[in-house]
Parts: sequence; C-alpha cells; structure tokens
Amino acid sequence: MNALEYVPVPAFEDNYIWLVSDGTHAVAVDPGDAAPVRACLAQRGWRLGAILLTHHHRDHVGGVADLLNDHVVPVYGPAREAIRHLTYPVGAADRISLEQPALDLAVLDVPGHTLGHIAYFQAADNNGPPHLFCGDTLFSCGCGRLFEGTPAQMLASLDALAALPDATLVHCAHEYTLSNIRFALACEPGNAALQAWRTEAEALRERGLPTLPTTLAHERKVNPFLRTGSAEIQETLAQQFHETVPDRLAVFTLMREWKNRFR
Repeated sequence: MNALEYVPVPAFEDNYIWLVSDGTHAVAVDPGDAAPVRACLAQRGWRLGAILLTHHHRDHVGGVADLLNDHVVPVYGPAREAIRHLTYPVGAADRISLEQPALDLAVLDVPGHTLGHIAYFQAADNNGPPHLFCGDTLFSCGCGRLFEGTPAQMLASLDALAALPDATLVHCAHEYTLSNIRFALACEPGNAALQAWRTEAEALRERGLPTLPTTLAHERKVNPFLRTGSAEIQETLAQQFHETVPDRLAVFTLMREWKNRFR
C-alpha cells in the first residue's frame, strides 16, 4: 500500500478542507466550498471517493451538494446532527473502512463546539504516523468556540484528543494559529516552547505556508486549552478575573470566556 498524501485546501478566509489521497482517489474532509476541491482534484488528476463531515456548520458542509452533482460518493458525518445528504451517520465507537483510498478511521464524539461534533482518527501504520481530523474542536494553540456545548463537554473532548499518541498529526479546519498564539502568550508568557512556536509560525505564514498539521506532543506544550494544569495560566487567570481558580474546569471556562473577547 502506498503512503497517503494529506493536502490542506484553502477555502473562504481561513478554512482548510483536507484532501487525503492515494494518488488516484481522494477523501474530502469538511468541504464547505466545492470550488477549491474541484480545482485541486482537477489539478492533481484525482477522483473523489468519499466525503467526511465533522459538524453541521455551513463552512464545513456547504460544498457537499455541489460535489455530489459531480460524484456519486458516500457522505459520512455526525449521527446527532441534521445534515443534508448524509448517507452514513456515525458516532463514538464506529469505524469507517474506505477502499478508495484505503483508509481506516475511528470515530470520536467530541461535543462542545456543536453538540454532535465528531472527529476522525487514523491510527499509525507502516506508512506513517497517526492522523486526526478534528474540525473545529482543536486548533493549534486554541480550541473552538462553544456555540452549543458546555465548558465541561469541551474540556472532556479536548482531554480525549490530548490522550491520543504524541506523534498524531492534527489536521485542524482553520488557520487561526497566529491569533491563537497571541492569546496563548497572554495566558502563559513564560512558556519558552510557545515563544519559539510564535517565531516559527510567523515565518511559515510569511512564506504563504500553512502552520498545520501540528502534533499532539507539540500542542501539549503550547496550547493553553490543553494546559489547564499550568500554574502560570492559573495565576494569570486569577489576576485577570480577580477570583480564585479552584480546578481545571474553572481554568478552562475562564480562559474560553477571555478568549471570546480577546483582541
């Protein structure tokens, strides 16, 4: 079996639609816009084999109908959300085995951003490390807004993702890294790994390159939402909100509230 290629296709202002290909067929993850997917498929000579969706927001599902006009392919997505054109509703403990391209994925329930949000995990094999397609749950140095879920749900979802193997490549759905780093440094200014990541990420974006995928090992070092046990973050929040921060859920809740209004 040949190694798969993982391509971030830019869409809208800051979305990435991920294409996973064996060189002939490709899977599209969260195609919010059909046009850039069509263009990439045509440029590389790939044929669409399946569509994977993580949640119902339009910037993640808006291109599905148009793509289905061109290709008769299965559409996988969260069983607990109402999404048109879904042919295979899936949830926690489900597995997806695709033939073209050959891809075996475990489905994870990760509510928080939306109530039915799911992620897809591809375990390591002889061709490479594990891969995670996490939609708007986890970003580099950040996490998704809580549009439907609770802080407790999102913290549990992030904990579940953080427990995946260190080498897992994290394919986030947005290029939010630089703005997330600014907030992360406000939370934990003494984090040397985070300071180094700012320099590296700025250089990547100046060259027009994506900051993704990231790895879970890296995110555990730099992402404040995976570092709710950090004494420096807890002290920063206590000073910012003038209140005690008794546990990790309180840390997450205050940090997410601050991030919502951070500029």
